[in-house]
Amino acid sequence: MSENLQTPLSTLRTAVSADGTAIGYRTMGSGPDLIVLGGTLKTAEDYLPLAAPLARSFTVHVVDRRGRGASGPQGPGYSLEKEVEDLIAVQADTGARLAFGHSYGGLVVLETARSHSLFDRIAVYEPGVACAPVPTAWMAPFRERLAAGDPYGAFIHFVQGSGGAPAFMTKLPHWYLRMVFRAAFRGPAWQRMRPLLESCAREHEQIAAQYGRLTEFADVTAPVLLLVGGRTPQRHREEFVMLRDTLPTAVLETLDGLNHMGPSERKPAPAVAERILPFLL
Repeated sequence: MSENLQTPLSTLRTAVSADGTAIGYRTMGSGPDLIVLGGTLKTAEDYLPLAAPLARSFTVHVVDRRGRGASGPQGPGYSLEKEVEDLIAVQADTGARLAFGHSYGGLVVLETARSHSLFDRIAVYEPGVACAPVPTAWMAPFRERLAAGDPYGAFIHFVQGSGGAPAFMTKLPHWYLRMVFRAAFRGPAWQRMRPLLESCAREHEQIAAQYGRLTEFADVTAPVLLLVGGRTPQRHREEFVMLRDTLPTAVLETLDGLNHMGPSERKPAPAVAERILPFLL
């Protein structure tokens, strides 16, 4: 599949969640309706390279989860349950019976499917289901750096402390990572990410709070395609095996060469789309 596939024209629409929060989403393409729900530190715009090839076969609705993009704020009573209500509102607005979720968005999709029979088929890429205890010690220094007006310093605490970084990166000094991150994270992508740093901590608090609930996902009755990146650390890939064994009708597949961010990065996103297309059709 070509990496140069142009993004089709999209229409910005809005659903209203149960608490009155506006949830914006972009609609493109034609065919069966498919909702795309993204992860932490990402907006709908980050998933357009994934949506573009999918839009050849589906009417794709790429959601800005609350707290980002065209949607309203997370709000003081933010919770995973609020995210579920948001997804239900978008599903009611679109009539979509198919869903794809990445990372935290994958958790929201599975949590919604666990208690509401809204979707006929689901694809998720490394969903944020807490199969093991989730590190939280990074959150206090992370918030201290944010309060001090130091987003790069906060981001370093997240990357080193949240459990997803390669082992060597957790040992690098902050001064060095600050220099690397200033060079690597800039431009439009960083400008979209920077306002989402505070929501990052709140969303990871919700993930951590779900630990111990793995067996509840046995209530998901829809067929699930569970995708994992081949460059994802082995300990996390083992956790996705646990999730596969819990879901009643799940298939686990590995996409070689991809890491956790595969669906939201321009070059690997079409490969993710190519794999989920035949499953959802």
